[in-house]
Amino acid sequence: MLRHSFFPKSHVIYTIAVIGFIYTLHLVLPMYSNSSFLSIFVSEKTLGLIYMIGSGVTVLGFLFTPFFIRKIGNYSTALWLVIVEGMLFYGLSVAEDPRLIVLYFILSTAIVALIGFCLDIFLEVYSDTVHVGVIRGMYLTTINSAWIIAPLIGSIIIGAGNDYRSVYIASLLMLFPLFYLIYKNFPQFKDPNYRHPSLWQTIIHLMKDRNQSRLFVANTILQVFYAWMVVYSPIYLNTVIGLNWSEIGIILTIMLIPFPLIEWPLGKLADKKYGEKEIMTIGFALLGLSTIALTAIMSKSVFAWALALFITRIGAATVEIMVETYFFKTVNAKDPNTLGFFRVTRSISYFIAPLITGFVLIFTTDQSFTFIALGILCLLAMIPAWTLKDTN
Repeated sequence: MLRHSFFPKSHVIYTIAVIGFIYTLHLVLPMYSNSSFLSIFVSEKTLGLIYMIGSGVTVLGFLFTPFFIRKIGNYSTALWLVIVEGMLFYGLSVAEDPRLIVLYFILSTAIVALIGFCLDIFLEVYSDTVHVGVIRGMYLTTINSAWIIAPLIGSIIIGAGNDYRSVYIASLLMLFPLFYLIYKNFPQFKDPNYRHPSLWQTIIHLMKDRNQSRLFVANTILQVFYAWMVVYSPIYLNTVIGLNWSEIGIILTIMLIPFPLIEWPLGKLADKKYGEKEIMTIGFALLGLSTIALTAIMSKSVFAWALALFITRIGAATVEIMVETYFFKTVNAKDPNTLGFFRVTRSISYFIAPLITGFVLIFTTDQSFTFIALGILCLLAMIPAWTLKDTN
């Protein structure tokens, strides 16, 4: 653990990290099985459309949430979002009507993203610019620990009988301690004096700021990688490679180890010694090349897939902590509109990921070639990453 002298209000930051860990458990438990669960009720083509609609609703949520935060405060907004999320997950755990299931899923896609947005504001208010890398590194290490254990837990809950409903119940239970910890720890939270730029003013500002525009592009490409992997890789491993869910759970757990392993120390390096853009560019190079290499693997070996995907996540983790560090060194919590736009890249990615798959499958029925398209996209991200202006 970091010593309290490293940065101010570290006890609050540790609390937010714990809250982030529980939030991430709720988010990730059903994440890798969502597509398989929905495919019971809809076709694979419709599945991509559902994710795209969910992304559109999330974008709208990010556009309107800053208004509510300014009106009732980040604390109250966060609590109400958790309550609504609980109602939606209860619906997912009991609903039988496919239309209701799709509706609950689309709405929860937006709500859970907005909860994370509120947590970002809590963390940014209690952070200082000198220690952004180490604070973000510590926070990401904590929440990514949940990313490691959640897929394994989820696959165990699903079991051989493909009991997807139980995963939603387990995820629902995570919301109770999440609500309590926010309610207990931040009733006296003082919202910063939020700026009030219009949507158009925010867009113009981002277009004029070349560094923010380049970072926006780089982060969007990273999020496209995540979106494709979340939606399509479990289906690919299950239906094309022929692995069962227990094996997939092991692979996903090993795959995610780089996130808590390297993000914290890389955050420290970014604060003290090396520029974010150099490390980010190296990360994209590794991410792109290792993703392209996945095309060559047709083995059912759990070890082979775990190792290959582990290497891709070394690249992704490197990029992620550099993107987060760079952004929060240049933007503060007083500007929720810009923060909202930054997080919108996650939603935009769910529009782009199905397009990649659809485009590739026009020319071939071999789904492994989507790895090549995704890898090339990640290599192209080296251009905006390298042309960023160093913060140090």
